[in-house]
Amino acid sequence: MKMEEPPIAAQVDITTVVCPVTFVKTKVALDELEDGQVLEVRLNQGEPIQNVPQSLKEEGHKVLKVSQNEDGTYRLLVIKGGLG
Repeated sequence: MKMEEPPIAAQVDITTVVCPVTFVKTKVALDELEDGQVLEVRLNQGEPIQNVPQSLKEEGHKVLKVSQNEDGTYRLLVIKGGLG
């Protein structure tokens, strides 16, 4: 049985920026959400996909899903954590 995805509260596309701005933009978007809400992030392969999910985990957020899009970008779902 396929797990239902939670409703997405906000989306941010960071495919046009480079590290470390990728994480900064993601963090700013998360700051606008309530704890437990889901942010969808569109990001590139390479540094962003290696660093952003890891940095989010270190900040106390929960990375729900990472999937590759047909155009080579990635889709990341993250739940805003209340650890802080």
